[in-house]
Amino acid sequence: MPGASNQNGAMPSGLVLNQEFFDRETIEVARDLLGKVLVRGVRGHERWGRIVEVEAYMGPDDQAAHSFGGHRSPRNESMFGHAGHAYVYFTYGMHHCLNFVTREPGVPQAVLARALEPGPGVGRCSGPGLLCRALEIDRNLNGEPLAPPNLYIIDDGEPPRRIYETPRVGVHGTGDWEHKPLRFCWDSPHLSRPLPRAFRAVD
Repeated sequence: MPGASNQNGAMPSGLVLNQEFFDRETIEVARDLLGKVLVRGVRGHERWGRIVEVEAYMGPDDQAAHSFGGHRSPRNESMFGHAGHAYVYFTYGMHHCLNFVTREPGVPQAVLARALEPGPGVGRCSGPGLLCRALEIDRNLNGEPLAPPNLYIIDDGEPPRRIYETPRVGVHGTGDWEHKPLRFCWDSPHLSRPLPRAFRAVD
């Protein structure tokens, strides 16, 4: 029964998201990823957490995207590939960040995983670097398909919550793109940045 395993601490069961899920408009994918369960297979064991915060990166027109202006390099080559693959990059000499490639090949767009509600025994996942550290995600997974057993996402039927849209984090100096509401999240204590009071107001 979808979602029933949440109550006893076991990993939720459900449908593994396939390439078709990711081969869509990036903003739609970003919003639909909220509430899904990210699973990492490590040495025969699964670590998992529920996705509560993501950011969309919109390709060559997006001044905050690694593919801005059509830039292509060994570092971001995975963004130009097939949807449903991982794009993992290393930043600031200390953090890995996990992205989910969207759209058709040649359209370098992706969704950054920013925060998870961690499953049992999983460390803090409030930020893209902490998320990757807790799930042992690094560049070895760059370009890999999002499929069992190493790294995949499941839909366990978690009931939806209100989706909040805010500007992305840490994209200063990117013109109008700095203010576009391309960060999508649920109201959760595990967010990388808490929602401003105005966003948390009841409708």
